[in-house]
Amino acid sequence: MIVSSLLLSARYYYTRAASVGVCYGMSANNLPPPSTVVGMLRDNGFNSVRLYAPDSDALAALAGTGIGVIVGAPNYVLPELASSASAASAWVRANIAAHPDVSFRYITVGNEVAGSDTQYLVPAMENVHGALAAAGLGDAVKVTTAISQATIGVHVPPSAGEFADESKPFLLPVLQFLERTGAPLLANLYPYFVYTYKAAGDIDVGFMLFTAPGTVVQDGEYGYQNMFDASVDAVHAAVERLRVSGVDVVVSETGWPSAGGEEASVENARTYNQNLVGHVGKGTPRRPWKVETYVFSMFNESLKEAGVEQNWGLFYPSTDKVYPITFGK
Repeated sequence: MIVSSLLLSARYYYTRAASVGVCYGMSANNLPPPSTVVGMLRDNGFNSVRLYAPDSDALAALAGTGIGVIVGAPNYVLPELASSASAASAWVRANIAAHPDVSFRYITVGNEVAGSDTQYLVPAMENVHGALAAAGLGDAVKVTTAISQATIGVHVPPSAGEFADESKPFLLPVLQFLERTGAPLLANLYPYFVYTYKAAGDIDVGFMLFTAPGTVVQDGEYGYQNMFDASVDAVHAAVERLRVSGVDVVVSETGWPSAGGEEASVENARTYNQNLVGHVGKGTPRRPWKVETYVFSMFNESLKEAGVEQNWGLFYPSTDKVYPITFGK
C-alpha cells in the first residue's frame, strides 16, 4: 500500500463461503492470537487469506483448516533470495515444506517492490520457483509478486490500460516469468486512492463505491459502473500491451478506510466492502467470471502511519466488527 475458492477439509465444514479472501496484516501490538484469528476466518466463511510474511504461529493455526494461503517473502529478503539458490531452498524448507498441512496457493516474492529493489524480483522468483520444484511442490504452489496501483499509468478507459513508463522495464520480465510458469499477477487495487489522487480524473465517488446508478465510463461496447471493474480490466489491458498473454490477475488487496482521510468513513467503508463482496463473483464487463479478490484488511493496525493507514480493518483488535457486514455469497 504506501494497498477469495472453497476447500472443505475433513476437519471443518463451512456453512457459507465468503466470496472474497482477506489480508491478515500484523502491524499492531494488540492483535488477538493467530488461533483466535483463524477461528474468526472460519466463523465468517473466509476460505482464503493473505499473509505478508511466513509467521510460524499463524501457519500452525492454519494447518489442516483447508483455508487457502498466500504467503509473502518480504521485500527485505529479496536480495538474499535473488543471489543464492541455496538461500531460496532454505527459505522454502523453513517456511513452506515445514508446514505440509497448510493449503498454500501462492508465494508472493515481494510486495509493491519499487526502485532499485526491482532488480531482485525475477532472480528471486526464479530461485524460489526452483526450490519449490526441488521440494516436489512446484505444481501446487505458484510463485508471483504483488504490484502497486502506482504501476498503472492509464486507468480509464480500461482498454487503454497501460503500465507507467518507469514500471515497464521491470514488469515485462516479471510477466514473462508468470506466463511461462502459469502463475497469476497479483495487483493491489484501490479505487479509494484512484479517487483521492484523481488518478482517473474527477469522477464521482459513487463510481468508486459501486453505487453509480448507471454507466459512468463507456469503453466501446463495454459499460463500466464501478472503478474496481475498470481497474481490473485496465491491468489486463496493460499486460497485453506488453505482448504477454494468459496471465490472470488476482486482486491481492482492495478496501476502503473507515477514518483518517477524504471520504474515509464507516459508512463508505461498509458500502464499498459489502458491495465488493456481492460483486466479485460476477466478474468484469470484459471478463464475466469471478475475480479472485482479497479485502484489506482483517484488522485496524495500530503501528501503521496515523491516518487512513490505521483504518482499513474489517475488525477491531477486540474481534468486534468495525461495521455490520456479511461475507457469505
